[in-house]
Amino acid sequence: MPAYTIQPLLTAVAINTGGRNGHSETTDHSVSVNLSVRKEMGGPGLPNTTTPEHLFSAGYAACFGGAMEFLAHQKKQSVKDAVITCSTSIGPREGGGFGIAVKMHVKVPGLSTADAKALAQETHEKICPYSHATRGNIDFILEAEGQ
Repeated sequence: MPAYTIQPLLTAVAINTGGRNGHSETTDHSVSVNLSVRKEMGGPGLPNTTTPEHLFSAGYAACFGGAMEFLAHQKKQSVKDAVITCSTSIGPREGGGFGIAVKMHVKVPGLSTADAKALAQETHEKICPYSHATRGNIDFILEAEGQ
């Protein structure tokens, strides 16, 4: 096991065969997905398959929501019915290769828009591990609204 600057609480392990037109599965079998490059990207776009970007969006949205709940609890705020929508795009990047871009939209019933924006921003800057991992490496847009 490599040395980390964190103390791991959980390590998720996934194995892929076949790349973007293959299969990915976690070693505990909690996730098992068939993958296919979408037609928009020149692939076969096979039915009942997903993409790494879909998986990333689902994971980032869940992580961000959990991080926001953690922060809200510390601030004695409620985000019980918050809806986190993570849109992940992929495309060619300047300098070659491909990159991803993320737009995170946070909707928090029960908070003012100003409070929702402040909470989402602090979650992004200080709490969410996905945000820490991607900061400075992807285009990122954060939108928040209260209700």
